[in-house]
Amino acid sequence: MSTAGVALAEPSGALRFSHQAMNTVFEIVCTHPDAAYARQAAWAAFDVAGHLEQELSRFIENSDISRINSLAAGQSVRVNRWTMECLELARLAWAETAGAFDISLGSGLDRLSLDSLRLVVRANAAGVRLDLGGIGKGYAVDRMAELLAEWGVERAVIHGGFSSVLALDAPLGCEGWPLTMSARDGAVIQAKRRAFSASGTQKGDHIVDPRTGQPARCRRAAWASAPVSALTDFCRKARTGDSPAAVVEAFSTAFLILDASEIQDCCRRHPGLESWTLAYDEN
Repeated sequence: MSTAGVALAEPSGALRFSHQAMNTVFEIVCTHPDAAYARQAAWAAFDVAGHLEQELSRFIENSDISRINSLAAGQSVRVNRWTMECLELARLAWAETAGAFDISLGSGLDRLSLDSLRLVVRANAAGVRLDLGGIGKGYAVDRMAELLAEWGVERAVIHGGFSSVLALDAPLGCEGWPLTMSARDGAVIQAKRRAFSASGTQKGDHIVDPRTGQPARCRRAAWASAPVSALTDFCRKARTGDSPAAVVEAFSTAFLILDASEIQDCCRRHPGLESWTLAYDEN
């Protein structure tokens, strides 16, 4: 396991399916009496991740994000519903973290107007550049979980590159899915209906605080976790469906930048949200 990550000790008899998208490997580990049916459900979920990549990647020409990034002042563009939900979540996370989580990397998220009813994004100024790398994988995990629920495959854990993890219902006879985080000294967490996210950087890289444009007090890694139920109000406030993996991914990104008191304040405002951080001088 890398410095920033979550690892799964796969229970006996679990089924594992994997697929590459968004420059990482998504996996679904589940238990189901019909392996062939579970495989079909998993690949339907992976199709969701692939579709989201086509809309959310700034590296794909004509994606929703690329088209937003090309807007001149006063121009607008219609986007996919999922793109709008990501933008609404990101805008709320930006406000809740005092700008430490910023998908515009300081170029002016507040310069965009979002019409969630008409699914229209308007640029009030030129030069806004979005990168959903700090929330997109988590959002994909959430939508994959939604698809699996429609298929009746609910005893599962889903992850994107082991950095965005959503544990659903536990396998029969188990307390939860056995997950470990290096931030907890390798202790096993029996997780169910809980989201985890890990963010990190290689030592020597510079994390820029989008609020100032200056190098941040770089941590090596930060983790965020919360029960799914604890994030319902956050998602409702953002006018989106349940997206716990996306929300904790945004928080773990911000926790790389915020100081200790700011992180504590953030967790107090959102009961159930937990954080762990690792400084460069820690093992």
